[in-house]
Amino acid sequence: METEYDYIIIGSGFGGSVSAHRLSQKGYKVLVVEKGKWYKAKDFPKTNWNLRKWLWMPWLRFFGIMKLTIFKHIAVLSGTGVGGGSLVYANTLPIPKTVFFNTGSWKDLNDWEEELKPFYTEALKMLGAAKNPKLFDGDKGLVKMADSLGIKNKFDTTDVAVYFGTPGVTNEDPYFNGKGPERAGCTFCGACMTGCRHNAKNTLDKNYLYLAQKNGAKILAEHEVYNVIPVNKTDGSQGYEVSVKTSTTLFSKRKKIKSKGVIFSGGVLGTVKLLLKLKEKSLPNISDKLGEDIRTNNETLISVSSLEKDKNYSKGIAIGSILNTDDNSHLEIVRYGEGSNAWKFAHLPYVTGSNVIIRLAKIALKTIKSPITYFKVYVSNSWAKKTVVLLFMQTLDSTLKLKRSFFGNMTSTLSSGKKPTPFIPESIKLVKEYSKAINGISTSFALETLAGIPSTAHILGGAVMAEDSSKGVIDKNNHVFGYKNMFVIDGAMISANPGVNPSLTITAIAERAMSQISSKI
Repeated sequence: METEYDYIIIGSGFGGSVSAHRLSQKGYKVLVVEKGKWYKAKDFPKTNWNLRKWLWMPWLRFFGIMKLTIFKHIAVLSGTGVGGGSLVYANTLPIPKTVFFNTGSWKDLNDWEEELKPFYTEALKMLGAAKNPKLFDGDKGLVKMADSLGIKNKFDTTDVAVYFGTPGVTNEDPYFNGKGPERAGCTFCGACMTGCRHNAKNTLDKNYLYLAQKNGAKILAEHEVYNVIPVNKTDGSQGYEVSVKTSTTLFSKRKKIKSKGVIFSGGVLGTVKLLLKLKEKSLPNISDKLGEDIRTNNETLISVSSLEKDKNYSKGIAIGSILNTDDNSHLEIVRYGEGSNAWKFAHLPYVTGSNVIIRLAKIALKTIKSPITYFKVYVSNSWAKKTVVLLFMQTLDSTLKLKRSFFGNMTSTLSSGKKPTPFIPESIKLVKEYSKAINGISTSFALETLAGIPSTAHILGGAVMAEDSSKGVIDKNNHVFGYKNMFVIDGAMISANPGVNPSLTITAIAERAMSQISSKI
């Protein structure tokens, strides 16, 4: 490992991967630091029963690709590993509606919808976006529900980062004129979110990171950054000393590396947590707005298990269809591969109510009234084979604030708007309608039922764009206010509610940020 770089990138998700490729392409010496492991196709778990490879829980020696973080107001699902969230996300690549570009702290900094058009185009190309070509039982249930609601014209298949080709057949690189890795056609096994074992999912290690390495970028996996100190000048104009330590060993090994520039790309939970810590001592000039304007997509995740014997809801890609239910909302069908049944033990019968006592009473009543039905859901049925997860999202806005506690962990407080809730009226209605369409029974994550805390896979903000440090943490080109050659390029920069999976938007904004940096050579 060399001791000096032009740029150190903290995190290898969508923002970090784009940055690594574009900077190395421009002749810069780049190091990417990733706390998770390298995962090849054969390394992913066959099902989510393999908790050691599925979940990131270092204190249990679990070093998998998915992390669950619980706050007072939300439970967050995020990704770890080389490739970040791309390893575990559901592949979808939507462009947000116009309202996203015209709201939030960034709205007056640019004509974002027009400005980002070419970068969305480039991002779709790099990520290998393709239209889902096949509908399966879960998607057909959504069509049936849409028809019953009179909005069948609002149904569509998804644009996804998947190589379809010929199922199971390996071909030479189809995306980068032979400069990329071999790929194999999707088998529609439904296991995208436990890690694609068939080499069909266009994860970042197969595009941006792969090409970055060819350009000379280095990737340091199983390490995390714990300190960043400006060298000599307090504004970082003479570079930074970055302290890293191992993340998967019982006893951490530490080292210090110098860099002219630093890019924070560890996702909201990584970037905001680290910056809050650094602001206390080594980077005090960071804006006091750090940790504010935290958003989710105002979403719910409700499972529906079908009682029909001849259907297999695990077949397909993770999310193959979408229904735009109104101007602010949409519903997606999410699936896990057959055999990935571990989630069922984290679920309770789906109920709503103003407090936990009412909800527990409703659960007891439902169980007493339909014991055989719930026995099928929890015991006799294969959960993944018979279950879809309904992902409901809205563009309606509310914000949280993350701050650092006395013990060094992050806590959440409500900032503006209504408190996030899993009991959204539009979602409740759609769950009932979909349950009718597939003859199903609904369950939800126990934390939602017991504590009223919604789950999200799309946490955003905390280091948002603004015109100055009194309103945000970074400028329109992703520079951190108060420091030279320091950037935030990940979900923490997202400054409004996209209402859709943000991966494509993070990629597009990262492409734009990198286009502002001139070549070294």
